Amino acid sequence: MNEKLTASDIQKIEEEIEYRKMTLRPKLLEDLKEARAQGDLSENFEYYVAKRENNRNNSRIRYLERMINTADVIEDTTAEDEVGINNRVALYFEEDDLTETYKIVTGIRSDSLNGYISIESPLGKAVLGHKVGDRVSIKVNDSYSYFVKIVELDASTDDSDDKIASY
Repeated sequence: MNEKLTASDIQKIEEEIEYRKMTLRPKLLEDLKEARAQGDLSENFEYYVAKRENNRNNSRIRYLERMINTADVIEDTTAEDEVGINNRVALYFEEDDLTETYKIVTGIRSDSLNGYISIESPLGKAVLGHKVGDRVSIKVNDSYSYFVKIVELDASTDDSDDKIASY
């Protein structure tokens, strides 16, 4: 796995594990127990659903624990006036004459449809460490690249609304 995670990513993962173990697991086990008590398991759809949900929960717990154990913990070492992890940045796309705002996040929290760009993506890698006013080349592949200009930076690192992606 070796995901690049920040300390806040790890904290969120640990909170999810705690919730799944202490709150969700007992409820799912109770649902499974009730479904099993209804009789013939071969024709019991409730039992099948309860068992599947319990297995999904246990699988997610193992996945998250493995992610923490194999994670590369990173710190944001950028200056206050540079684009860093958890910063919102407004970018002007010269080709499209369009300005869009993104939040730069670690790969596990990326969600490009909602404006969360990974530090491992071409756009995230390119703007990381640059300042407002910088014109940055984004290399997509060997034959195509484009330019963006950093027009605004919000360096507040509030990540309370961010969530860890489910795989």
